[in-house]
Amino acid sequence: MITSQTQDSWDFFLEFIEERCSSTEFENWISPIKVIESTSDKLVLEVPNIFVQEYLVDNYKKDLVQFVPTLSSGEPAIEFVIAEPKKQAQANQISVPVSEIASSDIPKEHQELRLNPFYTFENFIEGPSNQFVKSAALGVAARPGKSYNPLFIHGGVGLGKTHLLHAIGHTIKQNHKKLRVHAITTEAFINDLVDNLRNKTLDKMKKFYRSLDVLLVDDIQFLQNRQNFEEEFCNTFETLINQNKQIVITSDKPPGQLKLSERMIARMEWGLVANIGVPDLETRVAILQHKAEQKGFKIPQKVAFFIAEHIFNNVRQLEGAINRLSAYCRMMGLDVTEEVVEKALSELFQMAPSKRISVENILKSVATIYEVRISDLKGNSRSKDIAFPRQVAMYLAKELINDSLIKLSSSFGGKTHSTLLHAWKKISGQVETDEVLRKQIQMARRNLEA
Repeated sequence: MITSQTQDSWDFFLEFIEERCSSTEFENWISPIKVIESTSDKLVLEVPNIFVQEYLVDNYKKDLVQFVPTLSSGEPAIEFVIAEPKKQAQANQISVPVSEIASSDIPKEHQELRLNPFYTFENFIEGPSNQFVKSAALGVAARPGKSYNPLFIHGGVGLGKTHLLHAIGHTIKQNHKKLRVHAITTEAFINDLVDNLRNKTLDKMKKFYRSLDVLLVDDIQFLQNRQNFEEEFCNTFETLINQNKQIVITSDKPPGQLKLSERMIARMEWGLVANIGVPDLETRVAILQHKAEQKGFKIPQKVAFFIAEHIFNNVRQLEGAINRLSAYCRMMGLDVTEEVVEKALSELFQMAPSKRISVENILKSVATIYEVRISDLKGNSRSKDIAFPRQVAMYLAKELINDSLIKLSSSFGGKTHSTLLHAWKKISGQVETDEVLRKQIQMARRNLEA
């Protein structure tokens, strides 16, 4: 129950805070909070994740007690509820054409700061695979040196690590103008060190790096097997951390899997280690459609799913696929169809790792999706709630298992091969027009590939 008095108190608190923080900070951290219950005794707030909760309490506890109910201890009487994740995933961000700007406040001999203007939080489209790491990056950008320090982001190629690194840099430079921010690749750090050793200006380099407020380091894996360079980086790392200066590092592997010294690994594990994962099918579809729209190129949803099912490991290839397909269709004067996609993009298509898929695995996956028992799928019930999932399982068996129809059909409680063939034909035709069925089958395939 929300009373008008307590609701007004929260609204007054929002007005109070909005005047005391930047618009970006307010939109990222305060706006997502929702009141789901408010009485004279307590306030129940829904937050998108634990980072927003911590941000509110850490930064505004003293202000909250002036507006919301309090406990006998003087603490704000607030109960937090973490919101359920959205089912419909949006697009994970992929790479954009390189367009870089240099920071004018970095000395020329260390001018390695390259913040891509496209790599901002606003352009980073969130999905299930990157929601946690994006929240952590926002936390660091809002309070550099005060939370998750160091922040270590790891994941595969083309999944958005560099995008988040640059987004942190942009946000800090915008909202904390007095802080000295420096972004650098590990390779550039090594080159910088070599140049200063050659020119006998190592002390000058040390002074520069150790006077920074924020150090953003991309691709730390290139420091492996370079002991002398690692030692200098570790010394710089420790100096900054001991001064509560913010460090953010990206890598293709978590710290424990890198061939670095125990000392370096321990330092990188001090703060928060966050993984950015491969986007799921729906997210890849959203990426394709998002990038196509940016180019004024329309892709039917069915075709987008077809492409996303065949390009899944390296997200950057999705943008390459859009560029190639767009050029091919415009030059040849063709509409976008699955047949055209196969001709234009076959070289980019990837094969899922070979894996033995059994009828039993298919039955388990289908039973889970349709909430029926495996024994029912093998049985003789003609109830629609059972018969239709059984036909879906038969369709998947014929599609995914290279066995005879007789052998496959016998696995369904002794059904005939004609029954299985009829089921396959029925589902094959229906999946072309039934979007719900298409998604159910895609879900079953993902479960089998997992």
